Amino acid sequence: MSADKYLQSWQERFEMAEAMQPLLGKLYRNQGVEVLIYGKPLLAASTIEIIKAHRLVRRHVGDKLRLRESLPFVEALAKLPVKQCKVDIGKLAIIYWRNHSDASEIESYMAKELATAIGHSADAEPKDVVLYGFGRIGRLLARLLIERTGRSNQLRLRAIVLRGGRPGDLEKRASLLRRDSVHGPFNGSVEVDEQNNAIIANGTYIQVIYANSPDEVDYTKHGIKDALVVDNTGIWKDEAGLELHLKSQGAAKVLLTAPAKGEIKNIVYGVNQNDILHSDIIVSAASCTTNAITPVLKAVNDKYGIENGHVETIHSYTNDQNLIDNYHKADRRGRSAPLNMVITETGAAKAVAKALPVLKGKLTGNAIRVPTPNVSMAIISLYLNVETSKEDINEYLRTMSLHSELQNQIDFTESTEIVSSDLVGSRYAGVVDSQATIAEGKRVILYVWYDNEFGYSCQVVGVMQKMLGLEPLSLPA
Repeated sequence: MSADKYLQSWQERFEMAEAMQPLLGKLYRNQGVEVLIYGKPLLAASTIEIIKAHRLVRRHVGDKLRLRESLPFVEALAKLPVKQCKVDIGKLAIIYWRNHSDASEIESYMAKELATAIGHSADAEPKDVVLYGFGRIGRLLARLLIERTGRSNQLRLRAIVLRGGRPGDLEKRASLLRRDSVHGPFNGSVEVDEQNNAIIANGTYIQVIYANSPDEVDYTKHGIKDALVVDNTGIWKDEAGLELHLKSQGAAKVLLTAPAKGEIKNIVYGVNQNDILHSDIIVSAASCTTNAITPVLKAVNDKYGIENGHVETIHSYTNDQNLIDNYHKADRRGRSAPLNMVITETGAAKAVAKALPVLKGKLTGNAIRVPTPNVSMAIISLYLNVETSKEDINEYLRTMSLHSELQNQIDFTESTEIVSSDLVGSRYAGVVDSQATIAEGKRVILYVWYDNEFGYSCQVVGVMQKMLGLEPLSLPA
């Protein structure tokens, strides 16, 4: 191919990606339809991001997916009366082009494949969400909720509750939402309404409420009712503490973004979300590490059976640690986080059993905090019930990442060059690094990357949707 033809090919792809953008936007804003390419969401994607998503298809299935092959599927989707669902046009297109030579049957094919979403009743009243706390996870949850802004959005961020209220506090909070040293700038507009104590982000009006205790807020004064309060402070972890939220008028349910104590259900979305009953008013979304390893452990146990194992977490430092040496009530955590590797405890291995009881008593775990600000790794050493090989277990996990009920939790990479910073912003619970897999007989060691902030926040949103009865259909099934 000549140099001019490369440029011409790029120009054509760019123009087709541009043609997709308004269709993708309208599908979401007006119908609540999220479009994906092999699990990669295209909501608010740039033209370059759309092109890159298509390039990644070859890595997944060995076949190219050209934009001229996928654009007709987006156009056909835009004509269908579907609502509140996720549609992976990448998978639909690959299946179609493997069996057809032209585009003449795309519309009828799409109508058949999406039949369960056509006429799907999705006109339920939008549900109110309150973020109690606005730290690392709180701000990322805000970003995820705000990116869904639109007439069809059923999960609406209505308020943020904070301690304090000093002069200038509101602008500082807004600034932390606008800019993030790890995750980059906020994709949109953030304004401050000082007079009414509110932040307006991409048209979403967010009331900022100052309170010192969960039970002293009256949400109804702000037009908020039957709200799901997402507690991301980490202060209250047992039923007695979390029940304080329910004493506030307008609060109906509570979700904790940390492992819970006692008998509160610990949910890993994709694994045991069906344990959530309509009557459950307090639920935990477990920890980032538990969310990262449980889907992979479930997949492995389902096929091979797990006799026992150990999970070693190589975890980025957190706000719980000190920047420089200072007193800390926990062992070793008082030492400087940016300067040291710090051995510490993790309850993630034992917590797996709360979401996956079949593994109770089979796993041990420990953690090493390392001098990176985000993205962690779990090294999972397992002794299986049957023998396997590196090729066999890698192919199985690759298939699970593409064509299973865990496809939104497990990602898979074959890159020999990937490092932690490449995974910042990953929306998956965990990413299997297949090049690092070790397998000999019944002994297997798996390396699983995870964005312990953003990937975990995506899992939390899934639990929120389940608690409020707003789970979208995901197609193809």
